[in-house]
Amino acid sequence: MQVFPVNLSAPDQVNHFLELPFEIYCHTPQWVPQLAREARFMLDRNRNPYYRHSEAAFFLAGSSPQKPIARLAVLNNRRYNEFNQDSAAFFYLFETGDDPEAAQAVFYAAFEWARARGLTKIIGPKGFTPLDGMGCLVRGFEFTPALGIPYNPPYYPEILAALGFTSIGETVSGRVFRTLKLPEKVRQVAEMVRQRRGLTVARFESRRDLRSFIPRLREMYNGALVGTTGNTPLTEAETKALADQMLWFADPRLIKIILHGGNPVGFLFAYPDISPALQRSRGKLLPLGWADLLLELRRTRWLNINGAGLLEEYRGMGGTALLFNEMYDSIQQSRFSGAEIVQIGVENTRMQNEMRNFGVDFYKTHRLYSRSI
Repeated sequence: MQVFPVNLSAPDQVNHFLELPFEIYCHTPQWVPQLAREARFMLDRNRNPYYRHSEAAFFLAGSSPQKPIARLAVLNNRRYNEFNQDSAAFFYLFETGDDPEAAQAVFYAAFEWARARGLTKIIGPKGFTPLDGMGCLVRGFEFTPALGIPYNPPYYPEILAALGFTSIGETVSGRVFRTLKLPEKVRQVAEMVRQRRGLTVARFESRRDLRSFIPRLREMYNGALVGTTGNTPLTEAETKALADQMLWFADPRLIKIILHGGNPVGFLFAYPDISPALQRSRGKLLPLGWADLLLELRRTRWLNINGAGLLEEYRGMGGTALLFNEMYDSIQQSRFSGAEIVQIGVENTRMQNEMRNFGVDFYKTHRLYSRSI
C-alpha cells in the first residue's frame, strides 16, 4: 500500500482526490455529493482564505495516484491553536472502502505530517471553517444527510477505533414535520419575549439586505467565543467566503436573526434541500446542473435548518421558544412539509429537551474523535 501526497498545483491529482467518493458511494442512494465548486474551493490555495493563516495537506493511498482507494486531509489551523492554546491537527474529508490497511496508510501519513509541525494530537472529522459539518455518522445511516453534513459508511467508526481514536463528543440531528401542532404555551412565551424582554426578529426580503447584515453576525459569533474552548474566530475574509457560499442558494425569507437592543444574539439559518439535484448532477453546475438545481430550489418540500442557536445568556429568557416559533412559522407559512435541524451538541441538554418537547425526533448522531500522535 503506497501513500501519495496530493500536489494542489496538479489538476489531475486534485481530480483524483475529489472523484474518489463517487466510487465509494456508487451503490449508496443516501449519499449526496458536495457542490463541485465548493469541494474544489477547499483545495484552492489561491482562493480559500483559510490558507492565508494556516496550512493543510492531502493524501491518497492505493497502488498509484490514478487508482486511489483512500483519501484524507489533515489541517494545521493555527488560529484554532492560538485561540485555544492547543497543539491539535484536524482530519477531514476521510474516505475509504472497507479497507483498514488503506485507512491506516493515509492516517499514518497525516500523523507524520502533523508531528513534523509540532502538533501533539489530531481531532476530527473537523473542517476548514466553523460552518463545515463535523463528526463521523454513527446513527442514522438509512437517511439522506442534510446539505453540508457528513455521511459515511457504517464501518468508519470501527476503522477509527482500530486506529486508536476515542470519542470526545457527539452531536444529534432531528426532524420536525408540518403536521406538528405547536403548543400554545410556546407561542405565548414567544410573544411575551417580544413584548417584555426586548427580543425581536430581523427578517430579510433580499440577498442584498442579508449580505449587509453579515458583518454583524461575525461580531456576534466571535464575541460569543470569548471564554470558550474548541472554537475558532472567523476572519473577515472567511466571513465573506462563507456569505458567498450561503447566499448562493439561500432564500433570505428563511434566514432569521434574533436581536436584543438591535444587536444580534441568535440566528436561524434554513435552506431548501437541494440534495436530489446534487445527486443527479454529481454536484456539477455545468452543463445543465445549474438549471436542475434552480428547479429543485422551487419544488423541494424539505428544509435543512443548518444553523440555530442563541447566546448562552439569552437561552433562559425564552429565546428558545422565540427561535422555535420562527422555525415553525417558516414551515407553516411555506410549501415545506418538514425540516431537519442539524448537529446540536449532546451537552446542550436544555435545547435538546425543549426541542423534544416541541416534537423534534432526534434520529441521527455524529461523533467527534481524538487521538494523541
